[in-house]
Amino acid sequence: GVRPGATLDEIKRAYRRLALRYHPDKNPSEGERFKQISQAYEVLSDTHKRALYDRGGERAMKEGGLGSRGGSAGFGSPMDIFDFFFGGGVRM
Repeated sequence: GVRPGATLDEIKRAYRRLALRYHPDKNPSEGERFKQISQAYEVLSDTHKRALYDRGGERAMKEGGLGSRGGSAGFGSPMDIFDFFFGGGVRM
């Protein structure tokens, strides 16, 4: 994981580490987890999306123009994106 105030470089390193570990080519049963990792990275690595999420969670992301991609889709609660990186996993 990374600390809450993580830099973009720290987020990239965490994403790469997790993406390699859970990539479906290496772990076919982890396809959903890999998708969640990618979605979390999409939000955390984009300053605009991250700011939207910081202000209003999942609802702000949906209203912020992400459309059907739904930047936080697949996460059960607004905090799951951050829990995934900062706390080690998505709550189910």
